[in-house]
Amino acid sequence: MKIRTAAALRALFLLFFIALELCVANGGYLQMIRESGRGFRSGSGGAAKPRGIIFNVKLFGAKPDGRKDNTQAFMRTWVAACNSKDQARVLIPEGIYRIGPVIFQGPCNSPDPIIVQVKGTVKATDDISEYPSPEWVSFEKLDGVILTGGGTFDGQGQAVWQYNDCSSNAYCQLLPTSIKLSSVSNAIIRRIKSINSKSFHIGITNGKNIKVRSVDIVAPEDSPNTDGIHISRSFGVSISKAVIGTGDDCISIGQGSNNVTISKVTCGPGHGISVGSLGKYPDEQDVNGITVKNCTLVNTDNGLRIKTWPGSPPSQASNIVFQDIIMENVSRPIIINQQYCASTSSCTNKEPSNVKISNVFFQNIRGTSASDVAVKINCSSAVPCEGLQLFDINLVPIAPTTDSTTPSAVCSNAKISFGGVQVPEPCTSSR
Repeated sequence: MKIRTAAALRALFLLFFIALELCVANGGYLQMIRESGRGFRSGSGGAAKPRGIIFNVKLFGAKPDGRKDNTQAFMRTWVAACNSKDQARVLIPEGIYRIGPVIFQGPCNSPDPIIVQVKGTVKATDDISEYPSPEWVSFEKLDGVILTGGGTFDGQGQAVWQYNDCSSNAYCQLLPTSIKLSSVSNAIIRRIKSINSKSFHIGITNGKNIKVRSVDIVAPEDSPNTDGIHISRSFGVSISKAVIGTGDDCISIGQGSNNVTISKVTCGPGHGISVGSLGKYPDEQDVNGITVKNCTLVNTDNGLRIKTWPGSPPSQASNIVFQDIIMENVSRPIIINQQYCASTSSCTNKEPSNVKISNVFFQNIRGTSASDVAVKINCSSAVPCEGLQLFDINLVPIAPTTDSTTPSAVCSNAKISFGGVQVPEPCTSSR
């Protein structure tokens, strides 16, 4: 009996040491399990319960020293999180993480939404040959993702802007977009900062139900093609409480954009808030249902703009509302330009645009104009603008004096109705 008891005790001790070794070997996983209890609360408001797992990039080999290439560590973290059967959160802690192009691709096994929490700074590599396509951090084929955390994406654009030739080449190859959402639905981007993107800061294409909240986007005013947020072929995109200052459009709304709402955005420096450019390529999809309201533009080269290419294939842009907008020292506060060309080589086409613009409302647009022409509506002679309405427009010189000239309005090829305050005086359309 004693022999059997001693043998049983030895077996128990052996099992204990094996279990201890396994715990040490799997310390990273156990740490993720321990951390997963933090920040996940039960619906009843009781004590924290581990409803998910946090996947810390440091536990997958990432080193926050600003020098090591952490691309593979980030990818390993994503694969583990995406394949998790539990609610998953990718954590990028404080520190500087240098990475090249990464693709966070779905569909994922983890319950929606998967969360990417950025607390540190993610810094791009600056060797442009490392980027096989024009994206840096890509989210693809996902239904339910949240990008948040208060951290920063540093695109290191200052190292490569010299290679941008779009000012002389209409069909230039764009440099990488910092954050790209492609074929993503039910996504939120909030409390994220993007600085010095190589090209666009945030790009949304083929998306559905995307919300962008409380983002801070910064690049020098002479940085090329650094659009703050670019949208194309997407439905139900909402942008609010953003502060954007770049070298190009603060927000650009491209072909195929539908039901887009922009509110409480501060824009400047930059090229304003733009619908377009449209009509550059064959078979572009129509733009419909765009609302821009309660925004402030400061020291921008343009204000509220719709731009289409000359000689374009037929498409439409309709049901666009610009409402309750403040302008501070803005050149060309209201502009529709259907002879747009973005480069010296593309300005030779004199054919009219075939993008039909209709039902555009400008209401309660007020502030100061830095240009003599505050309202410039240059529509297509082939498909004149219809259903344009300007109500309560009050745009005065930046520093009015007794010798100041009130900004003027110039219009062509457009059917326009006016109401309320009109400063400058309404223009009369000619064809």
